[in-house]
Amino acid sequence: MAKLSLFDRRRRRVRTALKARSGDKPRLSVHRSGRHIYAQVIDDAAGKTVAAASTLDKDVRAKTGATAEAAADVGKRVAAAATAAGVTKVVFDRGGFLFHGRVKALADAAREGGLEF
Repeated sequence: MAKLSLFDRRRRRVRTALKARSGDKPRLSVHRSGRHIYAQVIDDAAGKTVAAASTLDKDVRAKTGATAEAAADVGKRVAAAATAAGVTKVVFDRGGFLFHGRVKALADAAREGGLEF
């Protein structure tokens, strides 16, 4: 088996811990690239995406996604979409990303938007 990168090892460790404690709650999954940040609420039991938001959405596309302010905006948007779909409790899946900077800004804004995790 090929050796996994630190990012892949961290992602696997985070996902395993999430599955152990999530129960039937959907997960708020975050992905960040150099230019954009994406968030989606996923119901793993049904295999469906309940809500999603990113810096590529039409009304935010003019702003760059490489800032904490843009990440906070995405957090508020995904929280609003999730509560509109009837989801209030989620587990936060940061993937292999550290809980710092843009990922933390998104999480804090999602909490302020009404999501519990």
